[in-house]
Amino acid sequence: MQFTHNKSLPEEELCGNQSISFFGICVGLFGIGTFSQVNGISSAVNSFFDPDMNWTITIPGVGIRSWTVVIASLILSVCVALVLIGGIKRIANVSQIIVPFMAIIYIVITVILLICNITEIPQAAVTIVKGAFHPKAVTGGVVGTMILAMQKGVARGIFSNEAGLGSAPIAAAAAKTKEPVRQGLISMTGTFIDTILICTMTGLSIVLTGAWKAEGLEGVEVTTYAFRQGLPIPEEISACLLMLCLVFFAFTTILGWDYYSERCLEYLSGGKKKIIFKRVTNETEGIIFFK
Repeated sequence: MQFTHNKSLPEEELCGNQSISFFGICVGLFGIGTFSQVNGISSAVNSFFDPDMNWTITIPGVGIRSWTVVIASLILSVCVALVLIGGIKRIANVSQIIVPFMAIIYIVITVILLICNITEIPQAAVTIVKGAFHPKAVTGGVVGTMILAMQKGVARGIFSNEAGLGSAPIAAAAAKTKEPVRQGLISMTGTFIDTILICTMTGLSIVLTGAWKAEGLEGVEVTTYAFRQGLPIPEEISACLLMLCLVFFAFTTILGWDYYSERCLEYLSGGKKKIIFKRVTNETEGIIFFK
C-alpha cells in the first residue's frame, strides 16, 4: 500500500495504486481503523460506567445514548485532533509512551491471572486442542463450516497484527533508520508480541475461567468476565484495568490508521489535502460514537 507518486508509471499500474490508496482512505475512515476501534472504546466505557443505561440522553435522529458514550466521544475527538495535527512525530511520541506502558500492564495482569489459576491451564489447553481437532469440527469443516472458520481466522489475524494486509509498510517507511533489516525485525517483533504472546494469554484466560461458555456475552464483555472471575482483586478494579488497556490500545490504533489514510490521500492529491483529512477524521470520530 506504500507507493511513490510517479506519473511515469504505466497507466494500469498507476490506476491500481490509486485504487488501493482510495481503499486505504476508506478503511482508515470507515473500516477497522476507526469504526471498530471507536465501537470498542464506547462499549468498554459504557459497560464499566453505565451498564444499566441509567444516565441517558435522546439525540435527534440517533436515539437514546448513554451520557458516558457522549462524553467519551467528545474526549476522544479532541485527543485525536490534538495528536493528528502534530503529524507523524507527535503520533510516534504519544504511541511510544502509551503502547509499551499499556502492553506491560496488560501482560502483567494476564500473567497474574494465569498464575492464580495455574492448575486449570492444562485442562484449558486440552479444551482448545479438542475444540480444534474434534471429529465434529472436522465434519463441520468438510460440509462447509471450514469457509466460515477461515473467514473468522483471517479477520482476527488482520485485527491482531495486520499481517498480510499491506498497511504496516506505511508506518515502517516513515521510520528513520540506517539499516532497513533492523526495521523489518522490529515489524516482525510486533506480530509476535500481538498474536503469539498477548492473544495466546488472553485466549487461555477466557477458556480457563469459563468465560467462553457464559451466555449473553460478546466482544470485550467476554474478556471482562474472565478478568473479573480470574483475578484475586475486586471485580470493579479488574474491569477498570481492562477498560483502560482497551481504550489506550484502540486510541493508538486509530492514530496509526489515520496516519495510513492521510498518506494514501497525500498520494492521491499530491500532498495537498492533509488538513482536510484531519478535519474529516475528527468529525468522523464523533459521528461514529453517536451512531
